[in-house]
Amino acid sequence: MGDTIAAIATGQQVSAIGIVRMSGEESIRIAERVFVPYAGGTLSEHRDRKLVYGELRSAENQLLDICMCTISRGPGSYTGEDTVEFQCHGSPMLLNMLLHELFRLGARQAGPGEFTKRAFLNGRMDLSSAEAVIDLIDAESAEAVRNAAGQLSGAIFRKAGGIYTQLLDISAHFHAVLDYPDEDIEEFQIRNYREILLEGQRELERLLGTFERGRMMNSGIPTAIIGLPNAGKSSLLNALLGYDRAIVTEIPGTTRDTVEERAQIGGVCLRLIDTAGIRETEDRVERLGVERSLAAAETASLVLAVIDGSREAEEALPRILRAAERAEKAVIVCSKLDLPSRLQLPETCLPVVRVSSTSGEGLDRLEETIRELFPAPLVPAGEILTNVRQADAVRRAAESMKAACEELEQGLTPDIILTETENAMQALGELTGVSIREDITNQIFSRFCVGK
Repeated sequence: MGDTIAAIATGQQVSAIGIVRMSGEESIRIAERVFVPYAGGTLSEHRDRKLVYGELRSAENQLLDICMCTISRGPGSYTGEDTVEFQCHGSPMLLNMLLHELFRLGARQAGPGEFTKRAFLNGRMDLSSAEAVIDLIDAESAEAVRNAAGQLSGAIFRKAGGIYTQLLDISAHFHAVLDYPDEDIEEFQIRNYREILLEGQRELERLLGTFERGRMMNSGIPTAIIGLPNAGKSSLLNALLGYDRAIVTEIPGTTRDTVEERAQIGGVCLRLIDTAGIRETEDRVERLGVERSLAAAETASLVLAVIDGSREAEEALPRILRAAERAEKAVIVCSKLDLPSRLQLPETCLPVVRVSSTSGEGLDRLEETIRELFPAPLVPAGEILTNVRQADAVRRAAESMKAACEELEQGLTPDIILTETENAMQALGELTGVSIREDITNQIFSRFCVGK
């Protein structure tokens, strides 16, 4: 990591402010070649993390911008290296001209996530905190923001690190007695550590239990909107999104394929899937759409079964209700509340909400119902696992801890039991980045945007 990297951190869109950042041992020297402080002197004479006002100039001494610049010396910077940030006016052309000047002076283009990757490799953050950076950037709900911020502050590292340290102490005690039998070291009794091992197992299992929530929090809860043709499914989708995404007509069978969009409903991120109306049809294309509708209902975590409240119950209505009742969670949505009600709804154990997609009446009640179905978990912010890699590492650690506890109860020798605790330590090391292969590291940071 001896070279110096640079990148536009604010993308290629026009904006009020555009940021270009550099990191590496040559970053301050390079910055001094293009930036002239109005206060006089050079950048290196200014304090860390102090905004300096000045001129940005090209190699031909042409004025490019009047902007702000700040330096942060390693190891106390974000990356652990000397870093520089230019805060310019947000012209993509200007930012690219500045980047070209930095490349000419010895910097190179940063790869995706390379700034955060250097922060991890330089010990400025653990791996779970580094992954939280991209989770925070991608967050689409308040819950996702809070959890990512908690992980960024080291919540997962502290929980996993605490268990890792306890296991390390047990292993160190065992090997000290084994290697130095003549020293005055307290006798090693594995049963003295029984409660530590049991509590470690429980903590890991509790942590693993958060993964399903974390997965849905980041990717959205799969939500199938099903119903008969012309029941108001696409109108409901548009009302929940706040704009016309799906085509709405009075012609039955308008929607023939699934339409998918994300929306924040009741503080929960939903992956809404509008489906074709479910009915018997001779139209081969529409029939394929109906099959997809039923498949979406079977795999969804939430089903919104839309029933036209302005019409009498139709023959196919029980089929819709059965599909909803088989779902993991479901809400019956009686649509067209703005029209005279003619529906006599059969008894159902599912919550029923009456709405008008035209006026918006009842949508707040629908949001409240969804919030009740998916309450926020009672765990501290940051202690929800959000990706498969994290969950797999915790799962393997928990399984090894469980095996160690079972072997302890069976009265097996300490060396056998400690083999499992060392397996747990290896898995926890992969979670936090204490021990991780280079290819996995590269794969993790490839998810990041350039400039972060």
